[in-house]
Amino acid sequence: MNKVLYIKSTPKSTDDSWSLKMSENFLENYRRFNPDDVIDELDLYSEGIQPLSGDELRKMPVPEETEEKKYASQFMEYDKFIIAAPFWNFSIPSILKAYIDRLLIAGKTFRYTESGFQSLVSGKKSIFFMGRGGVYSEEPMKSMENGIKYLNLIFRDFFGMETDSAVLEGTNMYSRDTLNKKFDEIKPELEEKAKLF
Repeated sequence: MNKVLYIKSTPKSTDDSWSLKMSENFLENYRRFNPDDVIDELDLYSEGIQPLSGDELRKMPVPEETEEKKYASQFMEYDKFIIAAPFWNFSIPSILKAYIDRLLIAGKTFRYTESGFQSLVSGKKSIFFMGRGGVYSEEPMKSMENGIKYLNLIFRDFFGMETDSAVLEGTNMYSRDTLNKKFDEIKPELEEKAKLF
């Protein structure tokens, strides 16, 4: 049995969010393939996460468990992470960045060694679901994509996790009917990803 944390980083409802539509469809399949797994939800907007304050930054390096470390402590308890995030202004929502800032705590999720940093959460899995208003999978916009790229940097390159992602592009470009068709087309891919996750 695995513990899964489903992280939602959009203020929109599922009806209005392609990131949530994809992640919810994935979860429906995942539950079917893994009925014994425990899945908990963390809605960052409901949590009201704010950017780190000066006081919080001063408290993070201390060895004692503090309120500032609660998200990192929670994070350590899980084996897999599902992140639903829209693509805003070339990157992830600021609230997701603020959450990630609360995970990167030396001595908690990673440590410094003489040869550099060492992850303390490697071997886990994460998958990202992102709706993009434009098309950033090809030039001239490809180099401006800092959403999935940033999440891979943190979860794959820094934390040492196995990562995957699914993206629906053109959500501000195409009609609702066209987007519904595109969504239907990627459902088999979402099912396969759920089977392998």
